[in-house]
Formats: sequence, C-alpha cells, structure tokens
Amino acid sequence: MQQQPEWLQQVLETINIKALNEMQLASLKAQEEHKDVILLSATGSGKTLAFLLPLIEQLKAASHQTKALIIVPSRELAMQIENVFKSMQFNLKVTCCYGGHKREIEENNLKQAPALIVGTPGRLADHIRRENIKTATIETLALDEFDKSLELGFLEEMTFIIGSLPNINKRVLTSATKMEEIPAFVGLKEPTTLDFLTGNEYNDTGLAIQVLKSPEKDKIDTLFRLICMLGNRSTIVFCNHREAVERTNELLKEKDILNVFYHGAMEQHERDAALCKFRNGTSNVLVTTDLAARGLDIANIRYIIHYHLPHTEESFTHRNGRTARMDASGTAILIIGPEEKLPAYIPADAEEITLPETAIIPEKPKWSTLFIAAGKKDKVNKIDIVGFLTQKGELKKEDIGLINVKDFSSFVAVKKIKASNTLQKIKDQKIKNKKVKIAVAK
Repeated sequence: MQQQPEWLQQVLETINIKALNEMQLASLKAQEEHKDVILLSATGSGKTLAFLLPLIEQLKAASHQTKALIIVPSRELAMQIENVFKSMQFNLKVTCCYGGHKREIEENNLKQAPALIVGTPGRLADHIRRENIKTATIETLALDEFDKSLELGFLEEMTFIIGSLPNINKRVLTSATKMEEIPAFVGLKEPTTLDFLTGNEYNDTGLAIQVLKSPEKDKIDTLFRLICMLGNRSTIVFCNHREAVERTNELLKEKDILNVFYHGAMEQHERDAALCKFRNGTSNVLVTTDLAARGLDIANIRYIIHYHLPHTEESFTHRNGRTARMDASGTAILIIGPEEKLPAYIPADAEEITLPETAIIPEKPKWSTLFIAAGKKDKVNKIDIVGFLTQKGELKKEDIGLINVKDFSSFVAVKKIKASNTLQKIKDQKIKNKKVKIAVAK
C-alpha cells in the first residue's frame, strides 16, 4: 500500500490510534494482494484491526448485503470484535450471534441483512439452518483464533457453516498460536502466511514470568498470600475446572479477599455482571477457567496467576495474552505444588519469588456496581444513566465510573460510600419515564 486512503486515517483518529503497527500494515497489504491469508501474531498485538480494516471498502460498496462472516470460538470474542467494529463509526450494520443471547433479537437484526456478521459456530449454524442468514452474498470468511474454532468440538458445525457458503473468494485466518494442519474443508488455496510470532513473545511483549513454589498440595493459602503481596492490582487467577473456580472463589472470600468468578456454565447475565465488576474496579480479582483466555480485552490487567498449571503451551500463551497488551507490561506467575514439575516451555531464567512472612489483606476497592434493568432495547444509553444518577441520585460525575449498557440491562460503577444513599434517592424514580429495578449487582 503506497498511501493510506483517507477513510483509514479518519478511522485511526476516531479510535485514537496514531499509526498502524508493522503487523497491521503487512496484513492490509497481504489481503490486498492475496485471496487467502494466515496471520499469526501475539495476543494483544492488534489482530482485530488487522483483519477488520481490509474489509471496510468491500462492506461500504454493498452495505445492504452481508459480504463478510467472522467466526470465533467464544461469545466474548464475538462481542469484542463487534465493539471494535462499531467504534470505527462507519455506519455499517453489524450483527453479533452467540449462544446465551436471545435468538429472537438476532433474528430481527438479520431480517435486514447486516454488512458484517460475527458469531460463534453453534449459533451461526443454527441461523443458517433456519435461513436467517443469506449465505449467497458472503464473499469473505474470517476465522479469528482459528486454532480454537477448528478443534474437534467445533468441527461438525464449522464443516456445515463453511460448506453453506458457496461464493467465498477470500479467507483470513488469525491466531496467536500455530496449527500443524488446517482441515481441508476450510478451502485454503495457496495461502500467504504472515508469521509475527518470534518465539520470544514473553520478552517482546513486556511480559515477566515468575514462579512461586507452594509448600502444600492445596495451594489456596499460597494464592491468598500472593494476592496479599500483589496488593489491589488487577489480577486474573486461572483454574482448570469450573468446580475449582467456584471453590477458589469461596475460599478467597472466606479469607476476606473480594473477588468475582467466571466460567462457561454461568448464565449470560451472571457472566456480564462478573466481567463488569472486574472491568470497573468493583473487584480487582477475577477467578476463571480458560474461557477468559481468549477474547477478553480488559485494560490494565497487571497480573496473571496460573493457580493450576495450563494443560498446553498454547493455553499458557493465551492466558498470558490478557496482560502486557499493546506495549504495556505485565507479569505471569505460576504456582507450583510440591508434586508438580515446571513445564518445559517455561523460560529457564524465570524468576522464583518468595512471599513475605506477614500477609496483609489489600485495601478493598472503592467502587460498587449497580444493576439497572433497562438497556439498549429500552432506548437507554450511557448519557441517560449519567443524567439519571446526577439529577435523581444527586451524584457528582466523579462519583460515577464505567458504564456498560447491554440489550436489556446496564451496569454502572459508583463510589461505594455513595451507593446506599443513592439507591434510597432513586428507588421510586423513573428512568426514561419508566420505573425499573435498580439494585447492587449480585
């Protein structure tokens, strides 16, 4: 690309990016010159923009037809891509399809064909079978985190979806980890591979790796003392099983460590609440499975704790990708039990840390999260919520933190010392001329 088109400069200004990085520029050039592209680059390096930007001119040229489909392995990643696309403000329709979201809402959104569809395999296959998605117009197929979406558990649905797309002429596959063999049904023909994985991702991204030895097989006390040492910095604790996530959450609570948990068996509204609390600082500790290893783009995560050792190097890579993103620094800490061995892929020079004798419980977060039973479909937006809380709840703007508006609900952070009084003031008030439930988010 000799010169950036005017729209590209405008979009970079809109999303507050000074310039594209080397990988993103290479992706634009490769997709301009080749039909099929495989893009390998570290988590947090900006791959979402790298595959979205080359779609824009195609989508603008036929905005009333669906021209591109992006398939992802998790609903969180789907929502993240949708948010990035919307943030570019092209006035192009995008529809996000995933399990746990009301299918009726998606069906209504698909009646007028969106320019772009983003979704998970199961829900996309369901819409295609119901003929809600017009597949004949789709020309570009993108698989983000393709190594995950092409695993055995997704193969049946992926085979059906790709087999239902008769007019694909461009394929883009992206991931932070390589895949030995890409299934033939994907339809790649002489793909161009852009490999920005250096083999030194831990050093290149500002990620420090540390090891902490637990004297006991049950590592909960070691985890508690570690969190005390780290203080109230934003931290994700990874476990290998849902049951372990909930057990760890409860044991930390018993030790007076405020935390939220997140895993695949939770209802969507429970997931939304947990992530909102973690994003807005109501909780600085998130205990989770590998579900959170992909697709969560949460700013300023300082520590990743591997409470359970990851099963594979790929899992280790993706977990760590939640921190040290886009030139920021971060630290990954592996807790090693007395019967566990350090995995071979851990750098030999990883620092071993020791804990102080005294554990001092970190200061509690200063924010609380309010749940509001109204959202986008009720024509409620962030400005409405700020106005409601400042006028009816008598809060100052500095008392209001991050606001997250979903389809039928919203979450808003308020200063904890003001939360109880605010709830009393607004309990009989209406927002947008409608009385809705407002409470501290559970």
